[in-house]
Amino acid sequence: MSKLSQIQQQAEAIINVVDLTMAYGSNVIQKDLTFEIRRGDIFIIMGGSGCGKSTLLKHMIGLIKPVQGDIFYGEQSYWKADADAQQLINQRFGVTFQNGALWSSMTLAENIAIPLQEYTKLEPREINEVVEFKLALVGLGGYGNFYPSELSGGMRKRASIARAVALDPVILFFDEPGAGLDPFNSRRLDNLITELRDSLKTTIVIVTHELASILTIGNNSVFLDDETKTIIAAGDPKKLQEDHSVPKVQAFLYRGEL
Repeated sequence: MSKLSQIQQQAEAIINVVDLTMAYGSNVIQKDLTFEIRRGDIFIIMGGSGCGKSTLLKHMIGLIKPVQGDIFYGEQSYWKADADAQQLINQRFGVTFQNGALWSSMTLAENIAIPLQEYTKLEPREINEVVEFKLALVGLGGYGNFYPSELSGGMRKRASIARAVALDPVILFFDEPGAGLDPFNSRRLDNLITELRDSLKTTIVIVTHELASILTIGNNSVFLDDETKTIIAAGDPKKLQEDHSVPKVQAFLYRGEL
């Protein structure tokens, strides 16, 4: 066992999802979800298409209220907190969505400056310095005056990550970060995510179906099942791949038919 794995096993839980049920009206998406994410994890939310992966992420970042259950950040309940307390918790997050969600009418520098302008008292000169640093961190140094339309898909993904880390978040959430990328750029993105975890001491939560990413960078996970509508496996994806007791999960991780 590597030193990093030993540290992660001993780390305290930074997120606890407790007895969570997600539904749209009478349509239950997932139920009885209970799991923890440790500080320093690269945690994978996986499962077949339509099982509720992105919906779970939206519950975790406060965009959708659960029908039942709660989510704790440290010892603080998110859904029992008032709006001001929730806002303080949200400021500990960085989020990137599948399409990057960059403002097309703004340059990369302007996009990344938004959270700094909204949540800090930094002077414009200081904001520019932070923006340049964050762009360099994701390999886009010198691209601050470019517009999203002038970049490749992989570069836009990295730019959205630069914005997500603008406030030095404790937790980074990614929704299908590798979607639409070729294998080379997908590997580059995986490497960047790992580097951010290590350099910023950030906990990473990723929604993905990309097998290479799941097995390369994930060290903890849950598998959401669309039939039973709950978690049917949890733990290190590499170990789950060899676990014959859950054939559906093993098939998914070997890319057999679900």
